[in-house]
Amino acid sequence: MRHWASRGVVAWALWPASLAFGLVAALRRIFYRLGILPSAHPGIPVIVVGNLTAGGSGKTPLVIWIAERLKKQGWTPAIVSRGYGARVDAPRAASIADDAAAVGDEPILLSRRSGCPVWVGAERIAVCRALRAAHPEVDVLILDDGLQHYALRRDIEIALVDARGFGNGFLLPAGPLREPPSRLRSVDGVVGHGASISGYSMKLEGDEFHRMTDAAERRKASAFAGQRVHAVAGIGEPNRFFLHLAKLGIQAIPHPFPDHHPFTPRDLDFGDEAPVLMTEKDAVKLRRAARANWWVLPVTAQVDAAFGDWLTRRLDGFRRSKAA
Repeated sequence: MRHWASRGVVAWALWPASLAFGLVAALRRIFYRLGILPSAHPGIPVIVVGNLTAGGSGKTPLVIWIAERLKKQGWTPAIVSRGYGARVDAPRAASIADDAAAVGDEPILLSRRSGCPVWVGAERIAVCRALRAAHPEVDVLILDDGLQHYALRRDIEIALVDARGFGNGFLLPAGPLREPPSRLRSVDGVVGHGASISGYSMKLEGDEFHRMTDAAERRKASAFAGQRVHAVAGIGEPNRFFLHLAKLGIQAIPHPFPDHHPFTPRDLDFGDEAPVLMTEKDAVKLRRAARANWWVLPVTAQVDAAFGDWLTRRLDGFRRSKAA
């Protein structure tokens, strides 16, 4: 009880800073809208997937789902990412052969799961231009975590809201919000990931692990039930992974880490040889030091069929306008 009370005191103490942050964020949006701050469009449809809160909310699985959907619809998508946590001096491609320290953990996962070109860099419009020069066949771009990157003009905005909702309702640094909840009224589509919110719904599914040292070796979740198991997660909401394991019947010892934690093998040394279960995002940072008792759980987004139909209709409109 004292813990939550202390957090509340800190939040209110930071409230003036939160107001200042909100003012700057609002002015920034207005300046981009009025053209006072420069923005550019890459010349092909841009789909932005983002959220209002700091930290992950399931954007990566949703981006992969969208990329796969677009390929089935005859589009040739590519993905643009910041490459969080990596020092990217100039726009560059990210592939499964790269180290997470060089391009970020999520771009490697996006490249492996989507099969699309994935490029990273801080200046997203520069990344789009470099990507298009290298891949002229690409006809639609998916921007991973770019809702607040207004320097790149977009055609479709999709906001993801997870079970955490909007936290205490404060903007940074008093709360978790990058923008106020009212921002959802201006996006094109809202997807709820375990959240009770008006819009489309999404959930993550996956119940089969693969061994880090041999991806061909698979085990169902039931194989880990009833035994001592460790679970590590360095994602935006580690408890989401632990709860998912519990739903699969695995009572794991939880080891939460900060989002994008730069894992080393020592982080997973728990003094025994019990299985260690982890997310795909965390596994990409440990693959060169894989151990036989490390297991990875791939998950796949399952999204409302209505969301896919809506997205198809929106993009078909771009096709018709281009053909006209």
